[in-house]
Amino acid sequence: MANTKSAAKRARQTSKRTLRNRSVITRLRTMQKRAGSADANHIREIISAIDKAAKRGIIHRNAARRRKARLSRALAGANKK
Repeated sequence: MANTKSAAKRARQTSKRTLRNRSVITRLRTMQKRAGSADANHIREIISAIDKAAKRGIIHRNAARRRKARLSRALAGANKK
């Protein structure tokens, strides 16, 4: 339990932010699972969602780059076949 008013407020803010971020992370995870059988447009949507999450600080910059690289590699491999 928070000892001061400011600590209580930070706890409330953190819990709200966590809920909001969790929904974004869950959505990203679901989109990436379905990326295996996705077309180029769907891959672009996933990359856009990853960029937005990284811009808002929900996922780390480098994690976003890694996810995008894996998606583009998978897309290139699918196009090659």
